[in-house]
Amino acid sequence: MEDLSKLFGRNVFNESRMKERLPKETYLALQKTIKDGKHLDINIANIVASAMKDWAIENGATHFTHWFQPMTGITAEKHDSFISPIDNGNIIMDFSGKELVKGESDASSFPSGGLRATFEARGYTAWDPTSYAFIKNNVLCIPTAFCSYGGEALDKKTPLLRSMEAINRQAMRVIKLFGNEDVTSVKTTVGAEQEYFLVDRDMYDRRPDLLFTGRTLYGAMSPKGQELDDHYYGTIKSKVKSFMDELNVELWKLGVFAKTEHNEVAPAQHELAPVFTTTNIAADHNQLTMELMQRIAKKHGMVCLLHEKPFECVNGSGKHNNWSISTNTGKNLLDPGETPYENAQFLLFLCSVIKAVDDYQDMLRVSVTSPGNDHRLGANEAPPAILSIFLGEEITEVLEAIEKDEDYDSKEKAIMRVGVHVLPKFPKDTTDRNRTSPFAFTGNKFEFRALGSSASISGPNVVLNTTVAESLKQFADELEGAEDFDEALNKLIRRTIKKHKRIIFGGNGYDGDWVNEAERRGLLNLRTTPECLPCYIAEKNIKLFTEHKVFNEAEMRARYEIHLDNYSKTINIEALTMIDMAQKDILPAASSFIKYLSDTIISKKSAAADLDCGYELETVKELTHLENKMFADVNELKDILKKIKASTDTAQKIAEDYKDLVIPKMNEIRNSADKMELLTDRDYWPYPSYADLLFGVR
Repeated sequence: MEDLSKLFGRNVFNESRMKERLPKETYLALQKTIKDGKHLDINIANIVASAMKDWAIENGATHFTHWFQPMTGITAEKHDSFISPIDNGNIIMDFSGKELVKGESDASSFPSGGLRATFEARGYTAWDPTSYAFIKNNVLCIPTAFCSYGGEALDKKTPLLRSMEAINRQAMRVIKLFGNEDVTSVKTTVGAEQEYFLVDRDMYDRRPDLLFTGRTLYGAMSPKGQELDDHYYGTIKSKVKSFMDELNVELWKLGVFAKTEHNEVAPAQHELAPVFTTTNIAADHNQLTMELMQRIAKKHGMVCLLHEKPFECVNGSGKHNNWSISTNTGKNLLDPGETPYENAQFLLFLCSVIKAVDDYQDMLRVSVTSPGNDHRLGANEAPPAILSIFLGEEITEVLEAIEKDEDYDSKEKAIMRVGVHVLPKFPKDTTDRNRTSPFAFTGNKFEFRALGSSASISGPNVVLNTTVAESLKQFADELEGAEDFDEALNKLIRRTIKKHKRIIFGGNGYDGDWVNEAERRGLLNLRTTPECLPCYIAEKNIKLFTEHKVFNEAEMRARYEIHLDNYSKTINIEALTMIDMAQKDILPAASSFIKYLSDTIISKKSAAADLDCGYELETVKELTHLENKMFADVNELKDILKKIKASTDTAQKIAEDYKDLVIPKMNEIRNSADKMELLTDRDYWPYPSYADLLFGVR
């Protein structure tokens, strides 16, 4: 492999290439535009576009696209060639500043939640200059925001950029109170760990449920699963390693900071972790990572599964969102410092997160909800659906001492006080991690572990940024007018700890007793998507996002409708797939095997009346019972779906019907089918088994 330092970012129009290819004054003007968030002058845009086009063509690009992230959760792109006709039937390669900065796309064909009518097709894409353009599949991709003709956000990127502006505004107010005059901006950073499964492509192609829904709707567990813990961090199989090697190279070319790769807990499960970067860029990079995983896996004879729960009885896949907040001078505001001054600041920012998670636990839960994640959250592999914060033993004890206004003896025997001038050095990394916590402090960042593996990280980070911005706003409002800053800070931190300590929990989140304890504390336990979604349009949440200019009310209500619609359609597709597989494959397979066993009984009895047919008789009896039950349940499910389809109820009620009526019936059908699979000769069973899928990549 060539020198990684030369390979990294090869396909990215990054800052070094801008310096190489742009006139100095143009480069400086572009950087000022990015820094100040101003509109780009069209003359500057034309120069940038020309340089970008020349670089792209030199590197094999023939087309360009505005690469955006609609509310489907995946990326979208429409390719236009650089070709422009001239006289005599010839062409030139052209790309204007206008084409760089702004594009037009059909807004009616993407989910809009009522923001756009079908006949109102106009939508716009606008360049996000804070995220570098890149070349993918010989196409120059320009990261853009996507909005309607009326300016409403129709994508994931626009609210994320707004939320980053919101937390910057409020964090800067607090930073200035501590005398940080050299700080000019604050940004959040994210490292998004990505879990995924790899299965053999031929076996995948023989599973309609994986093809249509991304998860196995049927499947009896194989004799071996993850119980021996022999896959986690185990030796990576050659075929998987080849995939990982190519994935790394392609990600590095795109400037994605792919760092760590390993086997995860479940058979066929793996993880990739990147280095931290600015949140909106991390979101772009994670979308690219998921796309490349799926594309490159196919080249290696495999399929990458990103569903949160593709297999029952083994761990599902999540995405760990490692979130922090830093200044432009390089100071991590969640990193305990060396001086009393730095630690007082650290405590205030720590309290802002504690307060945000407690005040808006409902929105944080909503931000990670999906039909797929409903299967995963709360299982003994993922954090529970109840939001809580793990801080570690030492910091928890520090906060308790502050709350009670008591001395705290650290390991260095230093007495801890809150005041700016007397707080001693803070200990770091003095406690174990808690992998059962949905929101854990891990030294200088918070790890939000509840995200689903297929989800965009934009939604959860919009909520994190905005809720913490609200905490910081309230803190700044109080401290800016204080006569005695130290005393006001002391009281504010103590009051915040006392009021929000219920959200802090250091125990086992998988323990059933925690559910009862959380209820006693008044914490929410929103277990499914239909239970979560009304929180989206709760008055306090609309007030939060509108006041910080992250969403307007129409945008929030639209997202509520989109999530409901997605939930109902997803469950409907799963139910229809399950019916189709049952009627066309599973029931006929069971019937064929029953006939084979019945013929065997007749044959045995013909040979000798006293021959024992115990196996055949008992199996026929049990299979016939299961076959009849499954057939009846399939017909019931069809009737339920017909009634829901004819319903005139609200979208919320329809989603609840899918949850309360359709899913339980699907579970009954699966239960019968999985028992039938265990009784049926493998030559008769129509689909690759769990053993084939989980252990088929060699």
